[in-house]
Amino acid sequence: MAIKPASGPTPLGASTSATSPSPSTHTLSFPAQTFAKLAPIPFLHAHLTSSTGARRPSGRTPSESRPPNIHTGSLTHTSGSAVVRIGDTAVVCGIRGEILLTKDVADWKHPEISSIPQEENDGTRRKRRKTEADEIARLNLLVPNVELSTGCSPAHLPGSPPSDLAQTLSHRVLTLLHTSQLLEAAELRIWHHPSSSSSSSILKPQITEPLSTSSNPNNPTITTVEGFEGGGTGDTDGALVAKPQIKAYWTLHITLLFLSLDGNPFDAAWCALLAALLDVRLPRAWWDADLENVLCSPLVSESTRFSLNGLPVPLTVGVFSREDEQGIGGETEKKRAKWCLVDMDGFEEGCVRETVCLVVKGEGDSAEIVRIEKGGGGLFGRGEMRELVGAAGRRWREWKALLDGIRGDGSGDTDMG
Repeated sequence: MAIKPASGPTPLGASTSATSPSPSTHTLSFPAQTFAKLAPIPFLHAHLTSSTGARRPSGRTPSESRPPNIHTGSLTHTSGSAVVRIGDTAVVCGIRGEILLTKDVADWKHPEISSIPQEENDGTRRKRRKTEADEIARLNLLVPNVELSTGCSPAHLPGSPPSDLAQTLSHRVLTLLHTSQLLEAAELRIWHHPSSSSSSSILKPQITEPLSTSSNPNNPTITTVEGFEGGGTGDTDGALVAKPQIKAYWTLHITLLFLSLDGNPFDAAWCALLAALLDVRLPRAWWDADLENVLCSPLVSESTRFSLNGLPVPLTVGVFSREDEQGIGGETEKKRAKWCLVDMDGFEEGCVRETVCLVVKGEGDSAEIVRIEKGGGGLFGRGEMRELVGAAGRRWREWKALLDGIRGDGSGDTDMG
């Protein structure tokens, strides 16, 4: 093996030339996606403080929402369904109606109501809706469930147990269903109207012990017993005619399945629920006295739709802030700038510390605030609330235009691009 000798030192007197490296003209830079992952808050702040105007990384202004898209009637084995897409957040809602017999309800007591609609003013209408909302809540006639374990995002893998977010969304949806009084119990009741010609409608009271009765001054021989009505002047034998009775209720099982999640899950889930409720068709149901069970008509022409009480629409806003230090007169003063980000995506939700959800409910062309939810922080003040109310009104009109299209034709695609 030949070994190459090492070169010796440079002889004295020999000239040497050393070239120093020239400074590099390239600067270190990262792609936008890498910068957003390494420093999300400075990345969002840089966009909002751009010299060309406050713009989010998605290109939207702070007060700009993502255009929604709605498709109803996608699921054939449900009473009603809808798919809603807001940006990259997509959720499908399926509603299935099941019958709850009153005899299966513990401590069931027939409410003091009439099966015939009565004339009412604003005061009696509000009182009736409050009573019916309590009735729905007491009997658990609305059962929502939010499912996120579908691989909709890296944080929600298929097969994983229900997350805290899924349980929180289910509770918020149920709370808003009750507080907004969206559905009336009258549309969920299944009545039994005894026919006057039916032998079961004329009953002879078998009195074996004293009953608490109230006398009828016009016909002293006719008494009124709970569950029955006096037969009138023609009932000389003291017969009693059975009153209409509630025999069952419709229970709505609401499933909200997220196909993809990129921020603002509550607004998307609720609007999918509204669209699915407008798509629901419940068959005509009646009580069969011989079978002692509820029967349903197979005819689609006899099915009924819900008439919702108003249109509650939520708007969720995140408050983004960062402390900037500015030197004034040799001193350092902390000045906090803040932005209200409407309809946040998944990246923006990870950068905010304070969120506010405002629910606006309207009938016709007017709307009012019915619920406010706030979490974290203390930057949201009166000025921001005024801006949020204006943005919520615009969002309500936007969703009203979309859902009115569903009410008109009952199916198909509806979008606002």
